[in-house]
Amino acid sequence: MRRPGTARVPVPLAVPAALAVAFLVLPLVGLLVRAPWSSLGEQLTAPGVGQALRLSLLSATAATAVSLVLGVPLAWVLARSRIRGRTVLRALVTVPLVLPPVVGGVALFLVLGRQGIVGSWLDDAFGITIPFTTAAVVIAQTFVAMPFLVVSVEGALRAADARFEDVAATLGADRWTTFRRVTLPMVAPGVAAGAVLCWARALGEFGATITFAGNFPGTTQTMPTAVYLALQSEPEAAVVLSLVLLAVSLATLLLLRDRWLGRATP
Repeated sequence: MRRPGTARVPVPLAVPAALAVAFLVLPLVGLLVRAPWSSLGEQLTAPGVGQALRLSLLSATAATAVSLVLGVPLAWVLARSRIRGRTVLRALVTVPLVLPPVVGGVALFLVLGRQGIVGSWLDDAFGITIPFTTAAVVIAQTFVAMPFLVVSVEGALRAADARFEDVAATLGADRWTTFRRVTLPMVAPGVAAGAVLCWARALGEFGATITFAGNFPGTTQTMPTAVYLALQSEPEAAVVLSLVLLAVSLATLLLLRDRWLGRATP
C-alpha cells in the first residue's frame, strides 16, 4: 500500500518545477564553474578585495548591533503594547522590505544630507556631514536590514507564552525586569535568527549604500559595490567577491534552516 504523501509528482507540476529549479540553480552553478579557483587566495588578498571585505564585515556587524538595540524594543512595542496606530506603525516599519533600495538611499539623502531635514542641522550645529562616509554605509545597511530583525522578533514574541510574563508580574516584577529576565530569554532564538538574517541582508546591501554612501575604496566600498565596479575592469575579482557573498548566503540559510526552511519530514 502506498503511504500518504509518497504519490508521484504529476507531470504538469513536475516539468515547471524542474524548470524553476534550473532557472534558480544554474546561475549559481555557472558562478562556481567559472570561478578562478587557482588564483582564489591571491584574489582574496588583493588590496581592493581585502578592503571591501573588511569594511563589509565591520559595517554589517555595526548595522546589526544598531538594529538589535533599536529593533528589539520596537518589536516588543508591536507585539505586546496596546498603543493606538500599531497597524500603521507596523506597515511603516516594514516599508523598507518592499521599497527599492535606491529609493531608500534617496530618502536618507533628503533627511541626512547636507541640505536634508536633519543633516543641515547637524552640519550647521556640529559640522557633521554623514553622506559618503563609513557611517553612511552603516546607516544605509541598518535602514534596509532592521525590518528583517523586527519581523523575526515580533513573530517570536507573538508565539511566546505570555502567561510566564503574567506570573512574573504577579510576583512583583516590573515590566522592565520581566522583559530582561523572562521575555528576552524566551525569544532569544528568534532574536538570534533575526540578527543573523539582518547581518546577511546588511552584508549584501547595494542600492541604498551606493546612493547614500558612494563607492570610495577603503571608506565606503563594500563587497556588493566592489563587485559592481570590478565587473567592469576585473571580472575575476568580481567573481571572487560574488563567491564570498554566495558562501555567506548559504551559511545563513544553514543557520536558519529550522526556523525558515523547516525540518525535513521522513
